[in-house]
Amino acid sequence: MVVSTTPRPARERLLFLDAVRGWALILMVLNHTGRWWQDAVMRWPRYYLIYVTLTLAAPMFVFLVGFCLPLSASRAGGEERAALGRWAVRGVRIILAGLLLNVLVFPEDPIWSNGVLQTLGLSILVAAPAALLLRSRAGRWGLFGAAAVMYLLFVAAFPRLTAWVAAHPRSSRVLLFEFPPWPWLSLVLVGLVLGSWWVRRTDAPGRARYMWGMAAAGVLCLAWFFGWDAWAHPPNRWMFTRDFRLNNHWTPRGATLAWVFGMIFLQIALAYYLVEMRRLPSRWLVILGQTALFLYFTHHLIVLTLINQWLGERFNNWWTYSAANTLLVLLLVAMGRGWQAAKRWYRDHGPALGVFGRA
Repeated sequence: MVVSTTPRPARERLLFLDAVRGWALILMVLNHTGRWWQDAVMRWPRYYLIYVTLTLAAPMFVFLVGFCLPLSASRAGGEERAALGRWAVRGVRIILAGLLLNVLVFPEDPIWSNGVLQTLGLSILVAAPAALLLRSRAGRWGLFGAAAVMYLLFVAAFPRLTAWVAAHPRSSRVLLFEFPPWPWLSLVLVGLVLGSWWVRRTDAPGRARYMWGMAAAGVLCLAWFFGWDAWAHPPNRWMFTRDFRLNNHWTPRGATLAWVFGMIFLQIALAYYLVEMRRLPSRWLVILGQTALFLYFTHHLIVLTLINQWLGERFNNWWTYSAANTLLVLLLVAMGRGWQAAKRWYRDHGPALGVFGRA
């Protein structure tokens, strides 16, 4: 890698992480269009599109909650209490956004049903105070241990959780639906520690070495995953049935953990190399990443409510499906730019306006 030695401003935003988040958003959009814009007639290619995009996108979003929090803390300087308050507010806002999404897009489900946004919001509420433990080596390794114990307890309790969910189909939706906080908070804690190690690298050569290490770890994880599959010949390869399914939703199991971590590490390292070091034009991905919450919320209204339910459209042809998704991504980039412009306008002019827009 060719490393730039130009010092960066202390508060400069790391665009490669925005780009990674934008890429994860695209994968999540493809997952949803595969579910809601195509029918079963598309057979196995559609199934694998849904499986692969889910296993790449959802873990990345959860991991970045933890990984980015130490970066935000480093920008806060000594104002940790104020930062904790801001994170708490952000976590609650994301949870409320998830509940509003239930009302607007999934009215047939109970409003209290857990979703991706609720898990992300709760993760922020838990990870923010947990970040105080990052000050010591014992605290950092303790968080690793807590992540492992939390996941292993889920593995041990899974048969009983399955029975409990079957006996309580409605109440189980509160915390054991979609990507439940238990065990997905484990991935947040891992990201929290790895993000704290990243923050300690303040020079370009040190950060490059960190990313080389992350890339190597990703390669080892994938080598273990594919090597294990080749040796063990497990049933149901590349299928949801090889992993945990609770409330009809996916959680990685066994060798799939190596796939998840391997792809997280490689995607982050590749984004750092392409965006931060090679300066590859990625403004459109950065826009998607910086407006990911807004776009995650609104794309449901486009993909499911408008196209699937109101218009009843299906794209059971790979050419038309690809064209429709290309147009959708372009629309999301434009919406992201518009959202950023609206926020800038409000930041510049909003304080001078009353509640109803009068000075």
